[in-house]
Amino acid sequence: MSMNFERKLTIPKEVKEMYPLTDEMKAVFDKRNEEIKKIFRGEDDRMILVIGPCSADVEDSVIDYITRLIKVQEKVKDKLLIIPRIYTNKPRTTGAGYKGMLHQPNPMEKPDMFKGIVAIRELHMRALKETGFTCADEMLYPENYRYLDDLLAYVAIGARSVENQQHRLTSSGLDVPVGMKNPTSGDFSIMMNAITAAQHKHTFIYRGWEVHSDGNPYAHAILRGLVNDHGQSMPNYHYEDLRHLFELYSEGGFENPAVIIDTNHANSGKKPLEQERIAKEVLYSCKYSSDIRKLVKGFMIESYIEDGAQKIGDGVYGKSITDACLGWEKSERLIYDIADRL
Repeated sequence: MSMNFERKLTIPKEVKEMYPLTDEMKAVFDKRNEEIKKIFRGEDDRMILVIGPCSADVEDSVIDYITRLIKVQEKVKDKLLIIPRIYTNKPRTTGAGYKGMLHQPNPMEKPDMFKGIVAIRELHMRALKETGFTCADEMLYPENYRYLDDLLAYVAIGARSVENQQHRLTSSGLDVPVGMKNPTSGDFSIMMNAITAAQHKHTFIYRGWEVHSDGNPYAHAILRGLVNDHGQSMPNYHYEDLRHLFELYSEGGFENPAVIIDTNHANSGKKPLEQERIAKEVLYSCKYSSDIRKLVKGFMIESYIEDGAQKIGDGVYGKSITDACLGWEKSERLIYDIADRL
């Protein structure tokens, strides 16, 4: 056998019993979830900002970053609802490299999945308890969602996972908005098929159980750009792209048509400073077309304390060890600028 089975991991129910939420934390979670759903239902015209580090690496600097958002959220609360990114799983195109806090709670040490499960739950709990924010994470592994399902406000399905059946079916059973990214090829039909699947009922196997899902009416699109046949990054946030997406939604009979614009990744060519310009262009499209304004529910922005990125071991506080991010000062200014333009 080519796999070595090291140990049986603790199931989600037991981890939740070890690290339970207080009644106060549950109340904040429920209140925030309803506010977010109202935006996706069109009952609240604020936009959502899913903003934060490319990947959560060091707990203290992540909490420091999220704590800084408290004051900003208060100032823009009439225009924006902020959902901090705590991305604890990092997809790797070739399988090599840092795979996130779930795998390596300490990036300098070897992988330890149990320590990782505990670390990501404690980090999300600490964010909720200390800042009042429920946060977003990427569902890289559908079977692991249950370790955090009482904490997450928003779930993203990545460009390399969106065509996977288990991701789609699991998303159909979630009670929070799930964003389906367009695949790296840019094919909108794959993304729209994923949204269709997630919005419908299914029966499937999950963690060894036969489960029945009710469908998720808050499954929606995330546009993240694409890579063409020559390996070049190409954007898909322009007016024509948004208009095309609006028409696809109109033809399909979807619930709560919505899109979040990912301002980094292939949309920016992984040039994080471009995120400011991209957000402003999308807001201009929203001003020009009421259809697009109703469709665009917000932005996904990669942001941390320091501009750029570093190698693991460089030790710069609050600087990404994966994709380059927009630093705090520029991020704060961008948030206020977006609010002023709404």
